[in-house]
Amino acid sequence: MIGPRRSVRVGTRGSQLARAQTELALARLREAWPEASTEVIVITPAGDRDKTTPLTILGGQGVFSKELHEALLDGRVDLAVHSVKDLPSELPEGVVLAAVVIRSDPRDALVSRDGSRLAELPPGARVGTSSRRRQALIRAVRPDLTPLDIRGNVDTRLRKLDQGDYDAVVLAATGLHRLGWEDRVSEYLSPDVFVPAPGQGALGVTCRAGDQELRELLGRIHDAIAGLAVEVERAFLRALGGGCQAPIGAYATVDDGQVTLRVLLGDPSLRRLERRQVIVPEEQALGAARALAVDLKGALGIEEVVRP
Repeated sequence: MIGPRRSVRVGTRGSQLARAQTELALARLREAWPEASTEVIVITPAGDRDKTTPLTILGGQGVFSKELHEALLDGRVDLAVHSVKDLPSELPEGVVLAAVVIRSDPRDALVSRDGSRLAELPPGARVGTSSRRRQALIRAVRPDLTPLDIRGNVDTRLRKLDQGDYDAVVLAATGLHRLGWEDRVSEYLSPDVFVPAPGQGALGVTCRAGDQELRELLGRIHDAIAGLAVEVERAFLRALGGGCQAPIGAYATVDDGQVTLRVLLGDPSLRRLERRQVIVPEEQALGAARALAVDLKGALGIEEVVRP
C-alpha cells in the first residue's frame, strides 16, 4: 500500500526538453498522489557532458540514461524520467521501467532553414542528425543529400541550423512540440517510410525493482496502450541485441485488440535497409516482434547487431 505522505526525489537530465518532460510526468504523479512532495535532482550523463563525440563512439544506447540509473541504484534518487527511445534494450539489474506515462507524436520532423520539404531540398544539401537510422533513411530516400552528424540539445541544433552549419536537421517531432517549437517544422516524415526509433515520443519512468510502493503508484499513471506499444517495440530491439551502430526502427500501434508493427533494420554501412510490417492480435505481438528481428537479421546476412 502507498503511505499517506512521502518525499520523492526525481532524477532528470538538465536540458530544457528533459526538464519539460519531467514536469509532465510530475503533473501526472501529483494527480495520483497529491500528498507527496517532490524534489527534482539534475543528473548529467556522459551524452550531455560530451557534445562533440559521435554517439556511436561515445557509447550509443544508454549514453543518456546510465548515470540516472546509477543514481537510482545508489539511492540518490527514487525515480528517473526518460525519453524511452534513450533507454537501452536491457535495463541494469535492479531497475524497472515502471510506467510509460504518455506517448506523443512518434514521427521524425524535418526543420529546414528556408521551409523546404525533404523532396524540395537541393542536391548536396547538408542534413544534420546524430541518428544512424535517420542517416540511412535520408540516404535511401534522397541519395543526393549529405547527411552529417550533429550533437547538442534541440535548441543547440536549431541554432546550428540557423547560423548556416546545416541546410536542414531531422529531430523528434515530440521534442519540438513539448518545447513549443512546432512552428519550426517544415515537414512531418511519415512513419511508414521514416520508421521511428523504438519508444520514440514516449515518456517513461524508471525506479528500483524492489520499491513496491513506488511501483504501485507508477502503475496508476501508466498508459496501458502506450505501454504495450513500447513493450512490443523494445522486444524487437532486445531480440536484435540492441545498439546504435545499425539503423533500427520499430513502431507499434494498438487498435481494437490488434497490434500493427512496422520495423526497419539496416546494415552498419547504411547502404542496405530491410522493412517489414505485420498485424497480429495483442497476445501474439511480442512473439511477432522477436520473429521479425530474426527475419531481418537473416535477410541482411548478419549474425547479430553489433553493440557499440
